[in-house]
Amino acid sequence: MPKDSAGTTPRVVDGDPSTLTLMLKAAVPLVPGVGLVPGLGKPPADDAVLPEVALARHDVPVDPSHLRRYAEVCGFPRKDTLPLTYPHVLAFPLQLAIMTDGAFPFPAIGTVHLENSITQHRPIQVSETLQITVRPAALRAHPKGRLFDLVTTVHSRGELVWEETSTMLRRGAGGAATSTDDERPHVGPVVVPVGTTQWRLPADLGRRYAAVSGDRNPIHLYALTAKAFGFPRQIAHGMWTKARTVAAIENRLPDAVRVDVAFRKPVLLPGTVAFGTEATPEGRAFALTRPKDGAEHLVGTASAL
Repeated sequence: MPKDSAGTTPRVVDGDPSTLTLMLKAAVPLVPGVGLVPGLGKPPADDAVLPEVALARHDVPVDPSHLRRYAEVCGFPRKDTLPLTYPHVLAFPLQLAIMTDGAFPFPAIGTVHLENSITQHRPIQVSETLQITVRPAALRAHPKGRLFDLVTTVHSRGELVWEETSTMLRRGAGGAATSTDDERPHVGPVVVPVGTTQWRLPADLGRRYAAVSGDRNPIHLYALTAKAFGFPRQIAHGMWTKARTVAAIENRLPDAVRVDVAFRKPVLLPGTVAFGTEATPEGRAFALTRPKDGAEHLVGTASAL
């Protein structure tokens, strides 16, 4: 099998990894005393090194029923092409498999999704079968801990059609960066559009999105499980907020497009958010804000390739 862009030969994963099993595995490091069990604990953050690993799935089909449920939850219309954010849920099992691997230095649960960049080179037809590859990259210092990226590529018959970089924060002591990889998303200063449209989000939104995305992180499910991680009640998935905002501007985006977002403040459920967007010289800016004070939940930009 050919090497990926980082020079790593991907390990092929047969079938669709069970995200429920992987989420249970992700919870193991949180059990008190588990760090003392050989093979189950994680190394100290100061000693963290990302494993040189890439996981791939071949000939991944799109399930029309699953796609329909995803579109309904996120507000996308039914089309013959995939919503821009949909390949993320196809890649999520591989991302979770990497973060729950014994060689991965950080626990999956408790890691914060800070930024997300998606590049769509062309629309993907629902009828296409895809090759999906995920690898970790660019471990580096951050004032609040350590950053790393999860880099996803999607090919169709050898053609690169979609890319994603998810930038993740593991809170703790910062340290020296161990990578000079500069291929990472960066959402710079954005003129935040005034939120002229309000969306009322129900209490079960996290559970509904979890059912289609496989991301059953307890902070998204119930108030009780979210309180265990310091939240007053459950919060919306960051990738739902990106999907919902992209759905709102989809008809204004070019076929070949890059969409970058930064996740600023959690969206508590149930709750109300304000959505705003405006044209910019580069393309389009958009944001989700808190109606009562304008606090930013998500800011983003879209630009043609």
